[in-house]
Amino acid sequence: MLPVWFFIGVLLTIYGVIILVTALGELSHPPEVVLAQYHPALFAGILLLLIGGFYTFWFWPGRRKKQ
Repeated sequence: MLPVWFFIGVLLTIYGVIILVTALGELSHPPEVVLAQYHPALFAGILLLLIGGFYTFWFWPGRRKKQ
C-alpha cells in the first residue's frame, strides 16, 4: 500500500517545477507589479521543489522495512 504522503510529494514537486519554469520565464519579462523585484515565484518554486523532493524521497515505496 502506498502512503498518501508519497503522492503529495510528487504533486508538490510537479507544481514546484511548473512555478519555477514560469518564474524563470518572468526574469526576462518582469510583470508590472509593486514587489516584482523580489521574484516571489522563484522562491516559491524552489521551496515547493525542495519540500516535494523531501516528501517523495522520505516516503518512497519500499524504502522502509516492514516491521
